Formats: sequence, C-alpha cells, structure tokens
Amino acid sequence: MKFEYLILNVLIIAGPLALSFEKKMRFVAKWRFAIPAILIVATPFLVWDAIVTGKHWWFNENYTLDFRVIGLPIEECLFFITVPFAGIFIWESLRFNCSNRIIDGMRFVYYLLYSGLPLGVLLFIQGKHYTGLMLFSLAITALYDHLSKTRLLLQKLLYVYLTIAGALILFFNGYLTARPVVMYDYRYQLGFKIGTIPIEDFGYGFSLLLLATILYEKFKAAANG
Repeated sequence: MKFEYLILNVLIIAGPLALSFEKKMRFVAKWRFAIPAILIVATPFLVWDAIVTGKHWWFNENYTLDFRVIGLPIEECLFFITVPFAGIFIWESLRFNCSNRIIDGMRFVYYLLYSGLPLGVLLFIQGKHYTGLMLFSLAITALYDHLSKTRLLLQKLLYVYLTIAGALILFFNGYLTARPVVMYDYRYQLGFKIGTIPIEDFGYGFSLLLLATILYEKFKAAANG
C-alpha cells in the first residue's frame, strides 16, 4: 500500500502531538524551541539523504507516494520532522517527571565518540561510506555537546532517553527494513544487523535525536537567560 510510510509518520507523531496539550507539562509552550531545533538539524540530514539515495539506500515505490522533494519521497522528508519531534517530547517528559543529575564518570563517552572520527575516515576510504559518515556524525554530535556546554552526554536521563529511542528504532526501523520500505546496498556498511536493521541506523538515529535535543536545550537556556 503506497500510504504505508505516510501512516508510519502519523503513528510516530500522533501521541506526542496530542499529549503536547497536557495541562501540567504543556509541551506545546515549548514548540517554539523544538521546531527551530528540528528544522536546523533536519537540513544536513536531508542533504545527506538526498546525496546517497540511490546509492547507499533506496525506497520501495510500492510503499511510498509518488511525490518527491529533492529526490526523496515526501514521507522520508517528514521522517526527519516526526522522529525528532517525538524524541524531544520524550526527553522533555523525562525531564519533567524524573530526577536528573550529572555523572562525571561518563566523560569517557566523549572520548569514545571522538575516536569514531579517525575510524570513520578510515572506513570511508575503504568504501564503507555509511559507517564512516555515521561515526563522523556521532563525533560531531559529541563535540557540539561539549562546546555548547549542554553536557547531555553526562546526564543520567540521557541514557534512559537513548534506551527508549533504541527501542523505538527497533520497532519503527524494524518495520521499514523488514517490509521493506527502505532497501540498502550493504557494500557501504559493515554488514552487522540487529534483526533487519543495519547497525549504522542506530548511530544515524541517535545522532539525529541528540543534535535536535542539544539545540532544543540551547534555545530553552537562551530564552531563560
């Protein structure tokens, strides 16, 4: 059914959108921080996607609409809006309902992700382009978190957030890859998969969510002085 990818986008955003108006948390009041963060981060990911579609991956026309934007199905463009919107909603819900603290012992995560930069370059040169770009994206994310002083990677709740995000990637990306809505050329990857999902998709998804969340926190902090 050609509407399947569109329906998936609706399922991703429907709950967070409806619950944005919940009286206590009032996430709708924070859309002014979330939406710019999402659009800024979506831009380089969409450019990346447009460049590699037809090479690293491609889309099954049986499950996507015919309308294209920069060579991508409109549903794929929407995916870069619905997913970070849902992610930021989950992050804000955790912040609102749970205690949080800085864990200094997690500083090693920065260095772990930084090490992905030279490794990513090496893998890219060897033809594993998706793996290399994913590692580069994670390294840039860690560097931006450090330089912007948001310090998300040191926060206890971030790892709860990433656990939830990982479960959602398993569900939604699992559907996209098992159906399959999206198909891959595995020459550009390591070839390791969790179920039907390339391991690179997890790093790709985490960097998308983390960058959007870092910017969201930056915009909130700027507004609050």
